[in-house]
Amino acid sequence: MLAFWIILLIRVAAQAPPAPCALAGPPVEAHWSGAIPPASTAKAPLRAVTDVPLPGSASRFDYQSLEPSGRLFISHMGAGQLVVFDVRTGRVIGNLDGFPTVTGVLAVPAEHRVYASAAGDHAVVVVDDSTLQIVARVSGPRFPDGIAYAPAERRVFVSDESGQRDFVIDATTNTVAAQIELGGEAGNTQYDADSHCVIVAVQTANQLAIIDPATATIVRRITLDQAVRHPHGVYIDAPHHLAFIAGEGSGTLGVLDLQTFKLRQVLPVGSDPDVLAFDPELKRLYVAAESGVVAVFEERDGSLVQLGWYRAPQAHSVAVDPSTHRVYMPLAKVGGRPILRVLVPTDAR
Repeated sequence: MLAFWIILLIRVAAQAPPAPCALAGPPVEAHWSGAIPPASTAKAPLRAVTDVPLPGSASRFDYQSLEPSGRLFISHMGAGQLVVFDVRTGRVIGNLDGFPTVTGVLAVPAEHRVYASAAGDHAVVVVDDSTLQIVARVSGPRFPDGIAYAPAERRVFVSDESGQRDFVIDATTNTVAAQIELGGEAGNTQYDADSHCVIVAVQTANQLAIIDPATATIVRRITLDQAVRHPHGVYIDAPHHLAFIAGEGSGTLGVLDLQTFKLRQVLPVGSDPDVLAFDPELKRLYVAAESGVVAVFEERDGSLVQLGWYRAPQAHSVAVDPSTHRVYMPLAKVGGRPILRVLVPTDAR
């Protein structure tokens, strides 16, 4: 009899609906009245250890996504290819065709899939992570970009930048489950594991849209101060209830408290900031900009401290391996060819 009740409880737990988005509520405004400090004049505590030649043309790269297994998927936007790099061996192990104007990319080991935004095809391309073969193309977005995954709902959320929507894809069927009108151009889309919400930068409205992934509806809007103008890149530090938001139009980084919905800080970064990466053990944030600047910060007691700037040509994409603390920057043209610059922190304890 006891075994029966245990099995019943397991089945009930498995069928329980996902927790609702905890950030739901009325619209709020995140004002900023403090000063913005001057940009750091220090050199970032980073040292390049190698430049790995990459395949394809000397053209623009975009987002990256690192699997726990050590495979780094790199969007080679200008070449329309998805580069697969093994961070353990330091070698390129794949260069996949069929991704015209590829922007966002996200590896989702729970689904054994990699999702890539092929903006040139107005589609999201789905790749089997075992065979590295394309298994589906989901059409619909006008210009798909950033990608997030909500694990409880098994849904993939995709920024449709110029289409001003977030596309919701059912990961079990590779079909469009919903289209969420944002009321402005979509920047990056991120999943907050702490609140069980999807957070989208709505760049032309200067807002963050908070989405309940179960209902695929906007449950709150946060209007940002003009000190963080035209928000695009976003990273969620879920354990500390913080959102780091890159303002493309202002060349700043906003630190938003997701419990009070107030801006804790506004800090300078390079012009046209784009991709963010975070090392949770070192508590180090990297903000890469189109201007070729990577601003490096350290999180201390809920605030960011400027550590310095690293400069490299077209260094607007950055990824970090939290197990080794190595930093990866694909650069479009160094010595006439594309390379992946691998760096290490010089001050890590």
